[in-house]
Amino acid sequence: MAAPVEWPRAITHSLLYLDGVTVSFDGFRALNNLSLDLAHGEMRAIIGPNGAGKTTMMDVITGKTRPDTGEVLFDNGSIDLTREDEAAIAQLGIGRKFQRPTVFDDHTIEDNVLLALKGGRTVGRNLFWRSNGDAGRIGDILSTIGLAAHRRRLAGTLSHGQKQWLEIGMLIAQDPKLLLVDEPVAGMTDAETMTTARLLKDIAQDHTVIVVEHDMEFVRRLGVKVTVLHEGSVLAEGSIDEVSANARVIEVYLGR
Repeated sequence: MAAPVEWPRAITHSLLYLDGVTVSFDGFRALNNLSLDLAHGEMRAIIGPNGAGKTTMMDVITGKTRPDTGEVLFDNGSIDLTREDEAAIAQLGIGRKFQRPTVFDDHTIEDNVLLALKGGRTVGRNLFWRSNGDAGRIGDILSTIGLAAHRRRLAGTLSHGQKQWLEIGMLIAQDPKLLLVDEPVAGMTDAETMTTARLLKDIAQDHTVIVVEHDMEFVRRLGVKVTVLHEGSVLAEGSIDEVSANARVIEVYLGR
């Protein structure tokens, strides 16, 4: 029996490159020939109506869902993510924050970040062993997410917005090359939303970030390139003003 044909990978200098990605569930195309190109150090906002394919796209990138067809390449095309499982992809440096925050309520803010630090130590050893490097790293992260003054508080006592920031800090602690952040300001106050925009812009100075969001004012505050998905494909790309003026975007998303 002949060996399967190995098609050459695309040549890309992007951190993340999706080309012709299709995913079907029981005949429904959640992604339909989706192509996306994300540069190193870029922050990109992804918007679109419910069912546009945003979650499936993130599932494909993180290895939760295998595409039927298409390429999903990482780190200048050196890694084919379709051949890796979820654990391996996380180790490669792709971190994902879901919409609902998941923190260790019975541990302090500081210990939550410690538990998330990249490394091979067990949970127990992490809690009872800190190097000077750990302490400095934790301090930097807590300062970034604005929770340094609350480091001894139990995470369960935090507000919804503060838990979101803590989970973002836990994601940073894993030292990812790419952060996928799903609806970070859902359920937040206006003040918390403004703080979150500043936080993500600070993080984007040192990381590549994809933000999936419905809050258009929040996306405007980010001031980044926007990709609009619809029926599993890219409908439009550009600045928030450009996509907001796009007739098709207004018809299928903004006009609803």
